[in-house]
Amino acid sequence: MASTEGLVPITRTFLASYYDKYPFSPLSDDVPRLSSQIRSLSSDLLSHLPPDEGEKKLVGDADRSAPHKIDENMWKNREHMEEIVFLLEESRWPPALRLESTPEALEVATLFNELKVKLQQTLNALMLFQAKNSERIFDTVMTYMPQDFRGTLIRQQRERSEKNKQAEVDAVVNSGGTIHDKYALLWKQQMDRRSQLAQLGSATGVYKTLVKYLVGVPEVLLDFIRQINDDHGPMEEQRHRYGPPLYSLTSMVLSIRLFLSLYWRRFETRKLKREELAVLDQAVNVYTSEFERFIAFISEVFANSPFFISAEEAGSIEASKSDDFKEISIPAGKTYEVSLTVDTLNSYIAWDFSLVQGKMNVDIGFSVECINYAGQKTMILPYRRYEADQGNFCTCVAGNYKLIWDNTYSAFFKKALRYKVDCILPVVEQVSSTAEAEG
Repeated sequence: MASTEGLVPITRTFLASYYDKYPFSPLSDDVPRLSSQIRSLSSDLLSHLPPDEGEKKLVGDADRSAPHKIDENMWKNREHMEEIVFLLEESRWPPALRLESTPEALEVATLFNELKVKLQQTLNALMLFQAKNSERIFDTVMTYMPQDFRGTLIRQQRERSEKNKQAEVDAVVNSGGTIHDKYALLWKQQMDRRSQLAQLGSATGVYKTLVKYLVGVPEVLLDFIRQINDDHGPMEEQRHRYGPPLYSLTSMVLSIRLFLSLYWRRFETRKLKREELAVLDQAVNVYTSEFERFIAFISEVFANSPFFISAEEAGSIEASKSDDFKEISIPAGKTYEVSLTVDTLNSYIAWDFSLVQGKMNVDIGFSVECINYAGQKTMILPYRRYEADQGNFCTCVAGNYKLIWDNTYSAFFKKALRYKVDCILPVVEQVSSTAEAEG
């Protein structure tokens, strides 16, 4: 069991710094160009025959923005690719195409077979990526779990749970459910997993004690799974960095699916020109190559991204983000305070400040104190004058922590203070000492 002592969950600021090392090369300009051309061809097909109910839904889906979550986009791409591969099965071709044997029809049939192979290869690559990523996350989590019967039970429970989920999917397929029905269930199962993790991470009281000490889940892992998918949590940085190219690819594959669906129903009344078929060919080629490039890239990013970092590293990274600094002017004879209410022991409070210097160097008094809930005051950092300072400490009591900048000694000069203060998530307790305290 890997130690979690001194570790805190990754933060959005850490991920921003980590992702700086992994810039994604922009998608080819062919992606928006071909997406636009495919949508234009779809509009032309609709002008020849109004859409039926199923086509209306597809048009509505194509008109909407892609989902916000990275994993939901992955599932959407997988669903749309599987739908296209299904459409390209020879048994699904329009009867006129299956029965024709003219050179033109054979050329079209050859093209559709080639497109089907390419999309199936990309679909397989995505499924492999999802399976490997799921295993990597589970294996990483398990390194922080007890390596005894409890870990074995967790693995067995996961295997049973996944088998049950697969049985649900098989039941939908075997009962005649559509591809959409299957993926609606798969996404629901994904959301159920996330909900269960969030409930586990938010465990409190007796249940949290059972989870931590009977099941063996470290507290820092509970913190991680509680916060990882918050709307403004660490994963939001991932969506901000890598979401836009994925959103474009999601929209592109849906446009290709829409076009083929419309074309199949209008095959006999609206023959595609050679250059229009070339647009479809290019669109599938560009989509599959760019999507495979994206998942190969994101696989490397995910494989090297940690779940936890040291509290010191978290503090250092947070303090280094200059765009998070605040500035305030402290008048002569006045003080300025920042108050932090801390309810959990072993949190880290960190600060970084400096004075904006003019023609002459100036300084300011600085101290840190704590008032606990009983009203007792404790001096954490005694008063001293600084031009700049950065530091941190681990809280030992719950209460109100005050960081005080003191300019009362100055009769004439105001001070321009540039500062940043953070309260970093609690560090995991040592299991042994906690067990002794409870015993």
